[in-house]
Amino acid sequence: MALKAVIFDMDGVLVDSEKFWAQAELDVFSSYGVEVTEELAAQTKYMTTQEVTEFWYERFPWENFDASDLENKVVTRVIEMIHTNDCTMSGVQEFIRNLKNNDYKIGLATNAPLRVAHAVLEKLEVRDLFDTIHSSEFEIQGKPHPAVYLTSAKNLGISPEHCIAIEDSHSGLKAAKEAGMKTIIFTNNDENINSSLADFKIPSFSSASLPVFSE
Repeated sequence: MALKAVIFDMDGVLVDSEKFWAQAELDVFSSYGVEVTEELAAQTKYMTTQEVTEFWYERFPWENFDASDLENKVVTRVIEMIHTNDCTMSGVQEFIRNLKNNDYKIGLATNAPLRVAHAVLEKLEVRDLFDTIHSSEFEIQGKPHPAVYLTSAKNLGISPEHCIAIEDSHSGLKAAKEAGMKTIIFTNNDENINSSLADFKIPSFSSASLPVFSE
């Protein structure tokens, strides 16, 4: 079936930023007396910012809880680190431009808040190449729920079966699959990533070629 659109996940696909989220969690929540352990932090890795905030508050409740203020602090900290660190995935800008030059529609579907997505696309200087940018913050549930992908396809005006999603996590692959899309796992040369839900694999954008989309 002809593929007409490519929808990218963001963290771990466009930018190597997952460590920034972990650092922001540690910086922000530990200041409220939260014991941010590695074991607990691993459980928040693929949550939305809202879900992360609720996760820590339920385990280490503190006075004067203001969810939106905390989410804002975490997001602001992440954006600071994106701006000041070299975190761009090698070859991804050229990969996106090649897709655009071959008349694919381009989308972004992320669990991260929209303002982080805009900061990332500005850093990569590819904002004008994206036809839609969508965040799970506007959905009732984030990935692995398929909502963010279903809305992205709707925004592109392309049915899900004509879309392919590029993800780096099992949670993201599950969301795209349940939306009815083809899937690609971007491994960043990590052979230990669970790719059981992926139709294709891209170890590196620098060495990836367009024929992967021809099926």
